[in-house]
This record gives sequence, structure tokens and C-alpha cells, in this order.
Amino acid sequence: MIVRHDAGRRPGYPAAAAVFAVGMAGTTLPTPLYGLYRQELGFSELMVTVVFAVYAVGVIAVLLLAGNYSDRVGRRPVLFAALAFSALSAVCFLSEGGLPLLFAGRLLSGFSAGLFSGAATAAVLELAPEEKKSRAGFAAAAANMGGLGCGPLLAGILAQYAPWPLSLPFLAHLALLVVACVLVALLPETVDHPERWPRLTPQGVVVPSEARSVFGPSAFAAFAGFSLLGLSTAVTPAFVSGPLGVTNLAVTGAVVFSVFLGSTAGQSLTEKLGARRALPYGCFVLVAGLAMVAGSLVAELLPLLVAGALCGGLGQGLAFRAALTSVAAAAPAEHRGGTISTFFVVAYTGISLPVVGVGALTVALGLRGAGLTFTACVAVLASCTGVHLLRKPLPEQHGG
Repeated sequence: MIVRHDAGRRPGYPAAAAVFAVGMAGTTLPTPLYGLYRQELGFSELMVTVVFAVYAVGVIAVLLLAGNYSDRVGRRPVLFAALAFSALSAVCFLSEGGLPLLFAGRLLSGFSAGLFSGAATAAVLELAPEEKKSRAGFAAAAANMGGLGCGPLLAGILAQYAPWPLSLPFLAHLALLVVACVLVALLPETVDHPERWPRLTPQGVVVPSEARSVFGPSAFAAFAGFSLLGLSTAVTPAFVSGPLGVTNLAVTGAVVFSVFLGSTAGQSLTEKLGARRALPYGCFVLVAGLAMVAGSLVAELLPLLVAGALCGGLGQGLAFRAALTSVAAAAPAEHRGGTISTFFVVAYTGISLPVVGVGALTVALGLRGAGLTFTACVAVLASCTGVHLLRKPLPEQHGG
């Protein structure tokens, strides 16, 4: 049973959304700094993508092992645990102990994101009054994608214009985490009679038969969209400083921020369009964005890359929120949590495996060739998914 305790006298859903945003910002904070790590430690672009992919491994592991844990122990304990993992991740980066600690930092960051994905989203929704549920749903989506976008923007500005480029971004984030801990301590608990640290019960991969016809195309759309997010956060800094010749880290952070800005805007439009239309339209907008990204690599134009990032992010946001809405509506109530966790597992696989492929392709094709191959493959996947959804639209009751 979910209730709200003392909601009128304690911080509400905007405070929970702020905590969510701070936590997610930490997961993308290293994005504009990978070039500096490469100079300092001397590893390849392939290793950059592997370091990034470790993050997705952490997220997927938590989703499978503890995706519904906050339903049992309460939202606040899980939020505190997520903030602790985020702080430990920052400490790993601050220690500058070489590649092993970079891997450890990214893995801990993945644990943090996996815990935040369920607990923070639920807390934001549950703390909102009934008349503000829709606004709270967008607040959760905006906190998620907005936080992911603000991480590289903050790190890029601090690394470019302030001292200690490999330290100050993480010190700043630790300060924000302290504020977030205070907010969590003040938040009311929304789970009635929480258990006291019960044993973990891994839920595995769950897709009930009633949801499979909706889950398939929705998962493909999420995979394609998250592939673009993975490219943006793991490889875009190398694209910007390599083929485009821009070495300003603040610009790099702003380019990555534009993808998540577009995603937030796309998610805000999904409800107006309805999931049934937003899902195929989002796929086609994503394809247009990927075409612009590819064009920017050929023409070496930074404005075209930014336009592609915004457009691709818009399509990703449209398709992602529509896909999530559709999957949640299609799944029976007793399997809804597990089905949504499985959906996120597919999405985070999309953020990791294709990006590692790009890193491997750079060895044979160079950065530009790898980027063009990647955009072509993801565009084909998104196009096929969009065409399929136009020919066989989702059932009206699942599409909103």
C-alpha cells in the first residue's frame, strides 16, 4: 500500500525530482573529460567505450536484482543508497588511480542510476496530489533526462574555465549530493509499513504473453533511441575534438546537453500526440536526427551536429515515453514492475553494446567511418520499427 505521510508539511514531488536530477547528473559527469583521461592514461577510443559500457552493466544488474526493492523497503532508504553509490563513484574519479578506478567509478555510477530509475520515479509520482499526477510524470521524465544532460554541461564548463579540470566537477557534484541527502531526509516516506532490509529476490526478465505484441516494437524503438544517447555520451566528445576540430570542453558538454534537452522536449509532447502516434513518429524523427549527425561528420559542421543532436533527442524522447507508456499499459498489474524493468534492460543494452561496437570499428575505419556506420545501422532499425508501427499500430487501449 502506498500512502503519503505529512505531505502538506514536508517537501513534495519537486524536491524528489531535484534529488533525481542531481543523482542522474553524476552518471554523465565524466563525458567531456574522457579526452583528458585518454591523454593522461594513454588508452584508446575503444577503451573509452568499454569504460562507458561498464556503467550500463551496473544499471542492468541493479534492475534485474533489485528493480522492485524500493516497493518493499521504502523509497527513502533506496534513494539514500543511490546517493551513496553516486558519492563513491565521485571518490573513485577524484582518486585518479588509473583505469581500474575509472571502471569502478562507472560501475558504481551504474548502480546508482539503476536504483534511481525505479525509486526516484516512484517517489516523484507518489508525492504528487491527484490533480498534479500528469505534471509529476513529466517532472520525473525531465529530472531523468535533464539531469543526464546537465552532468556533461556542468563538467565541461568547469573543466574548461576553472582549475583542477579532473577534480572540480566531482567536488561540485559531491556538494550537490549533500544537498540531495538533506532533501531525502526531509521527504515523507510513501511506502506504508516498509520491510526492514529484506533479502533480495532477483526478478529476472519478465515479458508476459499479454504484452509481447506491444513489447517487441516498443523495445526496438527504445533500443534505437538509447543507442543515440550512448553515442552522445561516450563518443561525441571524440567526434567534436577529432573530425570537427573543436577542443573547447564547454562546447562538448553543450553538444551532449542538447541531446537530452531534445529528449525532454520530446517526452513533453508525447501525451499530446498519444503513444499510438508518438511511437512511430518518434522513430522517424530519430532517423532524421541520425541523418543530420552523419551529415555533420561528412561536412565537418558543428551546427549540423547540434541540430542532429536536438532532432535525434526529440525523436528519442517521443518514442521512449510512448514505448514505456504502451508497455506499462499492456502488462497485467501483477507483472507490470517486472515487465518495465525488462524494458529498461533492453534500453540500457542499447546504450552500451552498439557504442562498444563503434569503439571497435574506429580501429579499422577511423572515427568518422565508425560514426557513419553506426548512424546507418541505428537509422535502419528505427526506420523498420516506425514502418512496422504504421502498418500495425498498437491497439488503442495501449496507445493512449
